[in-house]
Amino acid sequence: MKTTGQLVDELIDLAFAEDIGDGDATTLSTIPAEAMGRQQLIIKEEGIVAGVEMAKRVFEKFDPALKVDVKIKDGSHVQPGDVVFVVSGPVRSLLQTERTMLNIMQRMSGIATTTARYQKELVGTGAKVLDTRKTTPGMRIMEKEAVALGGGTNHRIGLFDMILIKDNHVDFAGGITKAVDRAKQWCADHGKDLKIEVEVRNDEEIKEALTANVDRIMLDNFTPERTRDAVRLIRSIDPSVEIESSGGITINNLRQYGEAGVDFISVGALTHSVKGLDMSFKAVKE
Repeated sequence: MKTTGQLVDELIDLAFAEDIGDGDATTLSTIPAEAMGRQQLIIKEEGIVAGVEMAKRVFEKFDPALKVDVKIKDGSHVQPGDVVFVVSGPVRSLLQTERTMLNIMQRMSGIATTTARYQKELVGTGAKVLDTRKTTPGMRIMEKEAVALGGGTNHRIGLFDMILIKDNHVDFAGGITKAVDRAKQWCADHGKDLKIEVEVRNDEEIKEALTANVDRIMLDNFTPERTRDAVRLIRSIDPSVEIESSGGITINNLRQYGEAGVDFISVGALTHSVKGLDMSFKAVKE
């Protein structure tokens, strides 16, 4: 399996390929090869900055001659006018990497900012906001890092690092017990130590999941009131099992779920429909 670093490098290579192709015609035709300069990343909207380390990777990968002077670190709160970093080096390289860097940083910073807003709603409840697999194809590593930088918690990275038995798995497998038993046997046969989570739809399935001894129970599309009742039931049987709420959760009802006593609340909106944070990469006039 490819490492996180390899996946990020491949994404950057793809971004260069689709944007630059065989060369930036505008830059190559108007800027002398020997020209040197500086550009600075300026924040235009309040939020949480994320993607600084990824930006450094973009610059270094395209041209090691580009030097990055970081002023503000990943995960920091920023205001309009803040300068996150200054990059110096060949002007041609600065201009050719600008859009790839901005696309990554604006999206990551938007996700971090949104995550921080959601997690703030849960202060005092003990619940943590989780991301999902509803990510931009190819950008999952970056987007999940942005969630963490915004104060959220990563759910599974993909289909390989946790077992999440959802309703379709349950129905096709013939029930929760059969599905969990097969999952545990598969882990044993393949030498894997993976957490097992089961999505439930009613009290009967909750009891069956607890009997099957799973690590986490997901309450799918439960109202806050039903969630509170389900948490009481689960805690009365097994206080140690983790509880997650999922489905139909917005910033407006998020706290109600946190106050219902769950440990985690998964929110697809952290990554699937987020607005990028406004910023620009401008030349520093010498």
